[in-house]
Amino acid sequence: MIDFLRGKVAHLESEYVVLDVRDVGYRVFTPNPYGMARTDEPIQLYIYHHVREDAIHLFGFTTRDEQALFRRLLEVSGIGPKVALGVLAGGRPEAVVAAIQQENLTFLTKLPGIGRKTAQRMILDLKDKLGTLDSRWAVASMIDLEEPVTSDSSSSAWAAAREALTGLGYRDAELDKAWLTLKDKVTGEESPDVLIKKALQQLFQG
Repeated sequence: MIDFLRGKVAHLESEYVVLDVRDVGYRVFTPNPYGMARTDEPIQLYIYHHVREDAIHLFGFTTRDEQALFRRLLEVSGIGPKVALGVLAGGRPEAVVAAIQQENLTFLTKLPGIGRKTAQRMILDLKDKLGTLDSRWAVASMIDLEEPVTSDSSSSAWAAAREALTGLGYRDAELDKAWLTLKDKVTGEESPDVLIKKALQQLFQG
């Protein structure tokens, strides 16, 4: 069973990257492929190796936290790998954990592919199990999940997204241009991770 892969990104699409590991290309589905678009350095992805009768898929994550939460999400009835991947694309792992621990249905039902019944099952099935994950999540109940995004680029969510994008090597002018396009399209409820993904898609398109 594959635990992690390390290699260079040879190709990416909206749902996956192709990771070149010693001249072998592995297609790895990941929450934010565009976040890996600006590096020529090898990256390491922690893998969930999903095997079924008609397909074998690799799902990859940049941290053990994401990998662990992904596995937990698969324990919930009605959540398969693609829905679990969408959950991680829509919210930071610690925010998702906090929402489950706080029984915050409003937050959970805003995640891709999660309706009210599935959100209720997530709370029922996982609330008492998440303490076995990373110790930092033991205080997840203290996280404030109410961070609406406004059209002001100085909003906390965009500020956090902008800082992360700056760390990826993007210039202020590029980010200002991307936000100018995006700010009228956001709903005001996106997390920093969602804004990062949207901005990267915009930046990647030029």
